[in-house]
Amino acid sequence: MVCEENETDIDIGIPAVMLPQDAGTNLEEHIKNHSIVSVQLYSPLRPLVDVAEVFLWIMAVGTILCASYWSAWTAKELAIEQEKLLKDASDEYEIVGSGGSTGYVEISTAAAILFVVIASCFLVMLYKLMSFWFVEVLVVLFCIGGVEGLQTCLVALLSCFRYFRHAGQTFVKVPFLGAVSYLTLAVSPFCIAFAVVWAVYRRVSFAWIGQDILGIALIITVLQIVRIPNLKVGTVLLSCAFLYDIFWVFVSKWWFHESVMIVVARGDKSGEDGIPMLLKIPRLFDPWGGYSIIGFGDIILPGLLVAFSLRYDWLAKKNLRAGYFLWAMSAYGLGLLITYVALNLMDGHGQPALLYIVPFTLGTFLSLGKKRGELKLLWTKGEPERSCPHNQEDPQ
Repeated sequence: MVCEENETDIDIGIPAVMLPQDAGTNLEEHIKNHSIVSVQLYSPLRPLVDVAEVFLWIMAVGTILCASYWSAWTAKELAIEQEKLLKDASDEYEIVGSGGSTGYVEISTAAAILFVVIASCFLVMLYKLMSFWFVEVLVVLFCIGGVEGLQTCLVALLSCFRYFRHAGQTFVKVPFLGAVSYLTLAVSPFCIAFAVVWAVYRRVSFAWIGQDILGIALIITVLQIVRIPNLKVGTVLLSCAFLYDIFWVFVSKWWFHESVMIVVARGDKSGEDGIPMLLKIPRLFDPWGGYSIIGFGDIILPGLLVAFSLRYDWLAKKNLRAGYFLWAMSAYGLGLLITYVALNLMDGHGQPALLYIVPFTLGTFLSLGKKRGELKLLWTKGEPERSCPHNQEDPQ
């Protein structure tokens, strides 16, 4: 094309058509056979909101809800046991009894920062080494974690029924594993078989159901085991995660010429339909197909703060209106909803969910604590003040 010097700018549009691989192969064969080929272009309208996003929102909120109540219940039971020890035991016994295992891991400020650094290194490793065999390794690791999570959730759920309570409280010594309850031994084969069946048939159309079940069980177990001790650690963790999500979705394009987070989530160059560390639901009414997805981190990291809020409310004996849990849970749901709104406004381009979730959840918690005059207690101690029974005056 030759343009004259005095010619004004011409708005030239070159249409581009994207076809599925099988349709392109079929079209190419017809052209090679000198057949008459007629092509009709049709662009179906995508729904403004797909039902998959609604169900995914319910799954994420419901997972945090279940995990928070489980975490708060165990914290309350532990607090009751400690109060009994303080009332009934001697001073010497108190020292011995208070050193036992609590069954959960508390994150420190340094660990919160280190976690984000390690997560960034792992993400880059996934991006650089993304291939079929590497995804296979991730599938194996996901299955191991899913089996442990599903087993833990099933044992806890079945132990609530009196028919299984005795089996859950009776232990047998197993080599390399130590003391294991009979109920755990009974459910383990089912959990292992479930994970193996999913791994073998994970490419079938309905395999997402198994992946979501294993993923939800794993998330609930992590939120039960890992805890933040106070609001200071929660603020550091979520602030670092906030920057981490923004950097690897948006800023990484300047160095890697593509969004590292989105490429890893989609499983590009691996021949797989994304990595397994996701909850996903197929888009039911989208003519273009695909899945609506949410990463484990977008549930676990804010979930740690939400679970902390409910534990504090129960230990402080606050009701829903006077506590923090209802506000934190609502803030997470609203933040995730805004994420999906932004996703649709950006025409499906990947969005960092923590960009919207963290300001809602953390901002709500900090503002509410400041307004109620409890921010210092939440920031440092992370639990309500409890008077020692030995310091109380004898009623006689």
